[in-house]
Amino acid sequence: MQTVLLTAGRNMVTRGIWALLGSAILCGSVSAQSLRGSASSLDRQVLEARRHDYSYLSDPGEVRRFVNAGLLVPVNGNQNYSLKEVSFPFARPAVLLFIERLAAQYRQACGQRLVVTSLTRPQSHQPRNASTRSVHPTGMALDLRRPRSTCRSWLERTLLSLERQAVLEATAERRPPHYHVVIFPKPYMAYVDRLEKGTLVTATARVHVVRRGESLWRIARRHGLSAGSLRQLNGLTSSRIHPGQTLRLPALD
Repeated sequence: MQTVLLTAGRNMVTRGIWALLGSAILCGSVSAQSLRGSASSLDRQVLEARRHDYSYLSDPGEVRRFVNAGLLVPVNGNQNYSLKEVSFPFARPAVLLFIERLAAQYRQACGQRLVVTSLTRPQSHQPRNASTRSVHPTGMALDLRRPRSTCRSWLERTLLSLERQAVLEATAERRPPHYHVVIFPKPYMAYVDRLEKGTLVTATARVHVVRRGESLWRIARRHGLSAGSLRQLNGLTSSRIHPGQTLRLPALD
């Protein structure tokens, strides 16, 4: 009987320790508002990658397979943002949506294009100074060039505001100067969905967030398109889509 009670007591203590650790991580996500980065910030990034069941891609071949499957989407740049020396211009759909929304706001506020310097980066192409726990190989991270003067202030305020919503983690890196941003896809998509229900409109294009039970054919028909043209617009090799994925739609005239 005494042994049973001791075992039960140990189990309760263990559960209590894990609960406290979870609370610490959650509290850290609310209070970490400096863009300085920390071990707890990295913990949150890794935790979100696990929650989303994201694979860490090992080489360019795996990146291409994920692109062909529609799990990663092309990031091509537009009038609001450009890519600078990005070896693998692909990302998770939520990351593309984040870039397009942020870039449109940035262009309006600063009069210049946002510059993306890194996206999905397989483990074989990680730089020497990268953390072994980096989530770049999962496709949920991006790097942004650090702008000057008022544009920097605007960008930092915006990243901190989104960090307070617990939809991303952002760190101001020094070498080279840039912002490392990790998007938490499901929380971010839910946040966007609360802001703008259904079809999302940016300055240059429309974006549809795939909901459970929707098919590519039905989405195309709803917007007056053929399934083939919608696949071509999004660089898809098949009609397979999944909830939470973003699909580009033609810009409104």
